[in-house]
Order: sequence, then structure tokens, then C-alpha cells
Amino acid sequence: MSALVGEVVHRVGTVGLLLGACVQPALALARRRTGRRVRRRGLVLFADAPGTPGSGVRAAARRGRWARASGVDRVSQTSLMGQMTLIGQTSQLSQTRPTGRMRLPGGGFGVGQWSAVLGAVPTGWILLGGPAGWAVGLAAGYGLWRWQRARLGPAARAAAEEAARTAESLRQLPLAADLLAACLSAGAGPREAAEAVGQSLGGPVGEPLARTAAEIRLGGDPALAWGRFGEVPGAAALARCLDRAGATGAPAAEPVARLAEAMRAERVSAAVARAQRAAVLITAPVGLCFLPAFLSVGVAPVVIGLAGGLLQS
Repeated sequence: MSALVGEVVHRVGTVGLLLGACVQPALALARRRTGRRVRRRGLVLFADAPGTPGSGVRAAARRGRWARASGVDRVSQTSLMGQMTLIGQTSQLSQTRPTGRMRLPGGGFGVGQWSAVLGAVPTGWILLGGPAGWAVGLAAGYGLWRWQRARLGPAARAAAEEAARTAESLRQLPLAADLLAACLSAGAGPREAAEAVGQSLGGPVGEPLARTAAEIRLGGDPALAWGRFGEVPGAAALARCLDRAGATGAPAAEPVARLAEAMRAERVSAAVARAQRAAVLITAPVGLCFLPAFLSVGVAPVVIGLAGGLLQS
């Protein structure tokens, strides 16, 4: 009996050591990646040097304002769309990820879900050993896989897709506002700017922009068209600014550029807040990683020795 208890305690300690050795580097790597991401987004907000994402668009906006003040003729729509296609492709390569396949938070099977399923198999073998351990581990992994698949039903997947589209639109809005400001500074109207940016950018922000421009060009009510564009998450202020510029003829380049900076600052603040919250939440997993090692190395040998001595006596 004592040998069986000692073997079980030894196996539990081994599992704890393996989990601690695997999870601790993963948590440290995740924290480093979060820190690098926050610093990179901070550079986007506070830097305007060559090579910084968005700096070329802001430089184009400044050149457009200088050209308009110097009396340069308005650029043609074809030339403007060609320039914005080049700017949009360059900005997407330097700042954005491909938008064709968005990552679904909580949807689909990621690394965390598969690691839990695959980790059940060696855990069963370590705890029980032999063919019975493999069988129990495989059964536990299959049950965990079925439970995770059942948890991600159609409603959960639809909610995950909507959340992913919202996150992608919030990420794309500052770039779209910068491109719109460059077009408006070059002398284009709100509709022409929306058409050029929408066709060059694409995604959850570019497609509604292109639809809005097409609707206005075909004779639709501009207020209704811009109102529908304002339904994109985070785009309400940008839609109101473009609608006001189209209705009154007021210059919109500076307000749109300020909106882009405000959106970018809000994203950086949200990223910093998430990083700070992650630093607090990571304390409990790190403690749980060290606790099994402490129990298996410091406490378990003493308990096993005392239990063995008592059983022998």
C-alpha cells in the first residue's frame, strides 16, 4: 500500500514539474511579445520618422496641403486613385495583416485548445502507466475535444466572427483616416476620397467606404449613405466629419487627420491597459507553476519518508 501511495505521489509530482517546465517559458514568451507589441504601437503614435507606419501618409497629406496652398491644379480622379492604390498597398504591407482570414477570438481550435487535448494523453500515461494509462489518456483527450467542439456552437461562432470583424475594423480605421486625409489634402472631395481609399484598402472599413461612395455617385442621399458607413464600429465620428464636409464644403483634411491621431492614441491606450492587466493576471498562473515543483521537491519527499517509517513500524 505504501509503495502504491508513493508511486502515485511521485507521478503527480512529475506531472507538476512537466507542466511548470512547459508553461513557464510560454508565459514568459507571451509577456515579451505583448511588451514588443505595445512598444511598436507606441512608436506608431509618437514617432513620425521615415519607415514608421503611417509616416508616408502623413507626409503625403502635408505635401497635398502645400500644393493646394501654392495654387497647384486639382489632381484627376484617375491619378488620385492610382496614387492611393500604391499608398494603400504600401501601408498594408507595413502596418496591416491580411484581412482575408481573420482570427476568431474564442472560435476555432487554436494552440491552447489543442495543447489541452494533446496534454491529456501523456498525463494519463504518467499517472497510471502502461497500456491502461494510454487508454485513459486517449479517452480523456477525446472527451475534451468533443466538449470543446460542443461549446463552439453556431451562435458562439457567429459571435466570434462579429467580434473579430469589429476588432479588425477598429485596427484598420486609423489607416483609412490617414489615407482619407491625404486624398482630401490633395484636393479630392469626400466622395472621391472615399472611393479611392475604399478600392485600395478593402476589408471591413474599405468595403463600406467604397459602397458609400458608389451610393452617393448614383444619386443616393449623402446623409443616409454616410450614416450607414457610421454603423461600422468606431467610424461614427469619421462619417459625421465627411458628411459635414460634403454638405457644407468645409475643409475636412485637418479634422480627419486629427481623428486618425485620436483613434491611434485610443488603440495605444487600450493596448497598454491590456498589457498592464495581463501583468496582474499572470501572477496566479506563475504561482501555480511553481507550487507543484515546491510540493514535489520540498514537501512530498518528507511526507513519503514519514509515511514509510510509520507503515514499517
